[in-house]
Amino acid sequence: MKLDSYWLDTAPPLLSASEGPVDGQTDVAVIGGGFTGLSAAQALASRGASVTVLDAGRIGGGASGRNGGQVNTGVAQDFAALVGQLGLERARGCYLAYAAAVDTVERLIREEGIDCNYLASGKLKLASKPHHFDHLAKTAELIRREVDPDIDLIGPERIRDEVQSDSFHGGLLQRHGGQMHMGRFAVGLAEAAARKGARLYEHAAVSAIVRNGHGGYRIVSARGELQAKQVFVATGPSRHGPFGWFRRRLAPVGSFIVVTEPLDAALLARMFPNRRAYTTTRLMHNYFRVTPDARLLFGGRARFTASEQPSDAKSGRILQEGLVALFPPLASARIDYCWGGLVDMTADRLPRAGQHDGIYFSMGYSGHGTQMSTHMGQVMADVIEGREDANPWRDLKWPAIPGHTGKPWFLPIVGTYYRIKDVFY
Repeated sequence: MKLDSYWLDTAPPLLSASEGPVDGQTDVAVIGGGFTGLSAAQALASRGASVTVLDAGRIGGGASGRNGGQVNTGVAQDFAALVGQLGLERARGCYLAYAAAVDTVERLIREEGIDCNYLASGKLKLASKPHHFDHLAKTAELIRREVDPDIDLIGPERIRDEVQSDSFHGGLLQRHGGQMHMGRFAVGLAEAAARKGARLYEHAAVSAIVRNGHGGYRIVSARGELQAKQVFVATGPSRHGPFGWFRRRLAPVGSFIVVTEPLDAALLARMFPNRRAYTTTRLMHNYFRVTPDARLLFGGRARFTASEQPSDAKSGRILQEGLVALFPPLASARIDYCWGGLVDMTADRLPRAGQHDGIYFSMGYSGHGTQMSTHMGQVMADVIEGREDANPWRDLKWPAIPGHTGKPWFLPIVGTYYRIKDVFY
């Protein structure tokens, strides 16, 4: 079992990473080489701006290359609850922003010719308990009436036509969405940005951002210094560097994934005939999908802790037990990959984007980042060029999490609370 991301291990090499030191001048310095930063670099460079992307490690090696591989519409929290929190119009706007984000991913794949095994098969949210289905039915009625008619409620009597398991009691199908190979998409998006003229630097951790006397910024990195007219921070839950203001507003929650060995094609066709992206309704939920090479990817909040190798292995064992409980025919399947990553959670699970102290930022995707990060890279290119109204999250306040100084000491407490609540939910 490799303690490494399947997406990163099976991705093609990035051929356009810049060699030599970081130096010179640039119109926009993009800090973070995940989907947000790469998408912004592609958009800005295509419009003639000089763009330099600085990543602390491998391009696409953070959350963008360590997630579940789903590209889904629908907000990160329950739509009915979001209506209660924000009101119908604002909640509808949030839902439509995620739908637009799926469109953005599909457009970039098409326009840039990115080979990432994209499959537009939709997302199926599975009721883990009988009364969960009742809630899904009410949510489906609200969504269909107010924002998205292209959904389907699948009752308990039909759910085995979708997933061969006795553990589910119906589901909510949102057809607008899909899945892809995250490593291939990251490399393809990076190469697209490079073709437009962006410079991409790996292993260039930023240690300082200093405003100079000419209205620009001096960026200090592990590979040299750079002068930039504007700075866009797209780091997600970075635990290092001069990003304390963002760290105090994000809870970096670990999410863990295992991937099986290649499985029998006939067995997979019986168990998952429509190859959806799947997620369950538990608070400590699971998500899963079939990979392009016939493996089952299975993930979730196995433990509320940061991702590091001993923790990843322990979380992998928990996930394997959960996989077998849901799908007994896979009890003998070997686990080939196990890894973890950090989800940049905000308190209300809605993204944040805009400016802080003159520096642009976008992050806080709260577990729905694949599509929204890509979309917000394109959006923030518009914002940087002066179109602030393009930002769907521009009016959201972002106070610091009380008692949070950057290290998420509270995660084990939250995890215990969720496990207890799951028993009764």
